[in-house]
Amino acid sequence: MNPLRWSYRVSFLAGFLICVALLAFALYAEYVLGMDPCPLCIFQRIGFIFMAVFFLVGAIHGPREGGRWFYTGLVLLGALFGIAVAGRHLWIQSLPSDQLPSCGPNLGYMFDAFPFTKVLKMVFTGSGECAKVEPILGLPMPFWTLLWYILLSVWAIRATLQRAAPRLRL
Repeated sequence: MNPLRWSYRVSFLAGFLICVALLAFALYAEYVLGMDPCPLCIFQRIGFIFMAVFFLVGAIHGPREGGRWFYTGLVLLGALFGIAVAGRHLWIQSLPSDQLPSCGPNLGYMFDAFPFTKVLKMVFTGSGECAKVEPILGLPMPFWTLLWYILLSVWAIRATLQRAAPRLRL
């Protein structure tokens, strides 16, 4: 079965399953490999969760024309958020050690102690734990998430643009 010929529903279901697999790997990396997530890593997970929800809803609903673009737009919104976070994370990891921000409080404490907008500003400013590079297959984790955000975006657009095969009527 050629994945480039899958229906919109099957393609969106595959997108959902890929997002779930990526989130499962993130949990594996955290609990088995001992890679503690920084606040930017957690925000990248939120991007995948957002995408997974709308991939699944789009697969279940299976809308026509404009409805497909609605779900694709929501998937792309999650992907753009993730791309911004992963890009920022990669930038922080590329800083020389003397320019790194100091380590800050964990994300749970920040949400308890500060308003949401201040938490966002603090997270995107970065902290010392965000600069720690723990490679997977020789590349940092934010690089892999950035790659998957781009691939899943292209996948969603391709699924939306694909025309259904004409049905034979007897």
